[in-house]
Amino acid sequence: MRVLCAFPEAMPSSNSRPPACLAPVALFLALLLHLSLSSQAGDRRPLPVDRAPGLKEKTLILLDVSTKNPVRTVNENFLSLQLDPSIIHDGWLDFLSSKRLVTLARGLSPAFLRFGGKRTDFLQFQNLRNPAKSRGGPGPDYYLKNYEDDIVRSDVALDKQKGCKIAQHPDVMLELQREKAAQMHLVLLKEQFSNTYSNLILTEPNNYRTMHGRAVNGSQLGKDYIQLKSLLQPIRIYSRASLYGPNIGRPRKNVIALLDGFMKVAGSTVDAVTWQHCYIDGRVVKVMDFLKTRLLDTLSDQIRKIQKVVNTYTPGKKIWLEGVVTTSAGGTNNLSDSYAAGFLWLNTLGMLANQGIDVVIRHSFFDHGYNHLVDQNFNPLPDYWLSLLYKRLIGPKVLAVHVAGLQRKPRPGRVIRDKLRIYAHCTNHHNHNYVRGSITLFIINLHRSRKKIKLAGTLRDKLVHQYLLQPYGQEGLKSKSVQLNGQPLTMVDDGTLPELKPRPLRAGRTLVIPPVTMGFYVVKNVNALACRYR
Repeated sequence: MRVLCAFPEAMPSSNSRPPACLAPVALFLALLLHLSLSSQAGDRRPLPVDRAPGLKEKTLILLDVSTKNPVRTVNENFLSLQLDPSIIHDGWLDFLSSKRLVTLARGLSPAFLRFGGKRTDFLQFQNLRNPAKSRGGPGPDYYLKNYEDDIVRSDVALDKQKGCKIAQHPDVMLELQREKAAQMHLVLLKEQFSNTYSNLILTEPNNYRTMHGRAVNGSQLGKDYIQLKSLLQPIRIYSRASLYGPNIGRPRKNVIALLDGFMKVAGSTVDAVTWQHCYIDGRVVKVMDFLKTRLLDTLSDQIRKIQKVVNTYTPGKKIWLEGVVTTSAGGTNNLSDSYAAGFLWLNTLGMLANQGIDVVIRHSFFDHGYNHLVDQNFNPLPDYWLSLLYKRLIGPKVLAVHVAGLQRKPRPGRVIRDKLRIYAHCTNHHNHNYVRGSITLFIINLHRSRKKIKLAGTLRDKLVHQYLLQPYGQEGLKSKSVQLNGQPLTMVDDGTLPELKPRPLRAGRTLVIPPVTMGFYVVKNVNALACRYR
């Protein structure tokens, strides 16, 4: 390269200006000096490469799992279900004999079934003797009584014999169901326009004062539990009954005080300590809220607060999340029952097991707002398919996950929340498709770009079965239908559940996780010591 410039023969005076070409020449010489020094120092940094607009550099994540010992072991019935008492008041109890509904429930076994909800406070058991059934013995026959409606009976007039036959004909049941839904709609409209309900301002840790006209502190509640235990023990059929409580709400200051008083008095009386969790107000929720890591992490802080109180009085006591919903106020149509809500649900399952919560009870299995697993037409929703895959593939033993290439360097004042969440369990030993010693990963990718995961260590070069769950249809994240490995999931025409077919991945192949998706990955034949025995 040649630079041409005319210099004067003599130096200019201090008042004269430098020639116009002097500045670019100085810049050129400085650049040559910098390149020379960089070369001598061994600088081999690559020159910048032009990238297509919007293209982000992909990071390869290395993943390994500790296979010697589990970090936690949860209950065999870890994922359990709840039915709301509204099914009695609203006349849905007869439909529980539906063959289709029973098939859906059987798919999520084994599980505890909790019968509870807000209407439980207005139901009581009444003990009546029925000599014809007890055959002269003291055989109590219990049925539910409603304070508002006296004895609760189903509004659907079906006798016992016809009820059994109708249960085999979903079309007839659906017709009756639609009729019932229309009746309930008219009731709700009547209540809305007659100002049956008024706004209430609550100042207690729960709404017990509003509903019953009195408040109960933690110590008194503990004494009530002790009294209940003493009443149950002399009765033969209840002498070994388990007792759970106090079923508190979000552990804020007043609620923590209630739990503290309860545990101090009755911590040893209950078999497990229970609480409930709701992620977000259903009246203001948006679809993108389900992708916020800050929202996903609210549960972890609650777990720590409750564990701190419980371990103060009864170290090692089991803790149950006895009622979890994604959104309050009964949920939001096309959101709480959509694919997007599954990110909260699957992360809840992973986080609870990882932090040692023994059981989580999903509210509700059927007929409760839009947070249910099965809709009012007996169709399984995205969270049902997630739960079914979890039941089929995930065992109770939790394994530690080790990753490299995932964490970013923290900045002052900024909290880094993982948008890629990876959990690992021993594969369910009841699943005969996989030998003991296999490991199941379930992965949530909230990034808008795909993520590549390379299995390392004990997982290296192992055959993997992929169960990738994605929304099906044009609604995207709002879809109420899902596809497994590209195939839509629906019940079979004969009313049975479909076969959940995996997609085999070549041994040693990098896992490619699509953006904004979730899935399960069974790593076969790992021979993990922690997973070879129960």
